Amino acid sequence: MEDMDDDMDEVLEFFELLLQKPPIMLALNNTTDDQLAFLFIGIPGLEALHIWISIPFCFLYLMALMGNSILLLLVRSEQSLHEPQFYFLAMLAITDLGLSLSTLPTVLGTFWIGTHQIGLDGCLAQMFFIHALSSLESGILVAMAFDRLVAICCPLSYSRILTSRAIICLSGAAFIRGAVLLAPLPLFLRNFSFCRDNVLSHSYCYYPDLLTLACEDITFSSAYGLIFVLCTFAVDALFIIVSYLKILTTVLRLGASDRGLRSMHTCACHLCTVLIFYLPLISLAVLHRYAHGTPPLLYATMSNAYLLLTPLLNPLVYSLKSRQIQVALQKRLWIQRVTVGERTET
Repeated sequence: MEDMDDDMDEVLEFFELLLQKPPIMLALNNTTDDQLAFLFIGIPGLEALHIWISIPFCFLYLMALMGNSILLLLVRSEQSLHEPQFYFLAMLAITDLGLSLSTLPTVLGTFWIGTHQIGLDGCLAQMFFIHALSSLESGILVAMAFDRLVAICCPLSYSRILTSRAIICLSGAAFIRGAVLLAPLPLFLRNFSFCRDNVLSHSYCYYPDLLTLACEDITFSSAYGLIFVLCTFAVDALFIIVSYLKILTTVLRLGASDRGLRSMHTCACHLCTVLIFYLPLISLAVLHRYAHGTPPLLYATMSNAYLLLTPLLNPLVYSLKSRQIQVALQKRLWIQRVTVGERTET
């Protein structure tokens, strides 16, 4: 009888624990240090709708992957697009593809498949690629601003300054900067102990989000993260602002001439891309720093917009605003139509 009472007490304790935390949290908390896992919760309160929320996410990811792939194919195949500004655009498309592929497994896994956990090593790898590719994209936007600066302010020296070697050096510098500055971040987190529920606020691994779950002093790691932001995004944004102030001064000096209007039109695509990249980035940083009582729906929307809007909208902006991209796209579509017609006739 005493054994039955003991068993009954254990069962009651189990159900009390089950009522306090979901089963997925119990499994997460029972992991050892060697099996440390983090939990993606998606949008709190809308768990029943995650399968439906996954449908627009799938569509947006598909559009982003297709749009950037088409841009890459156009720049590669069309001789008229073999210019520095379109080489930078191709690098931007590669970076956007990398960002989409970095977040796609966990975002769709959370909302569609219901896979809510990720191991420490996988989380650190995803975090590194997300931040490295974001830093690389910011550097490419600086290179594109420099391209427009030289094209408008020093048009006679454009081909002499922006050579193939200069393009490789600018792109390589952006890549090396991000990789070198980001290399210590996974090492910092690898040495931390995590003693909380390890619930992440986003559908992907984000460095500030992981820091808040650490049970040790994070002052140095947080300060290093701030230094990284200042050395990359802040410096890049400052250079872009200075470049466009110089461009604006030159265009105003040209007046309402055809060259001045063409100059502003060529800058419109790049300015839209800069805004699409930096506005979600700044908004997410402000939410992390100040808005701790933000509604979960707004928080989830901003966190996914940060990494989904840029890959999705960049191809649309350039296909709608760039005349050269439009001509190249129409040419490829016409060639495909003629080829299909000839095959049908034969």
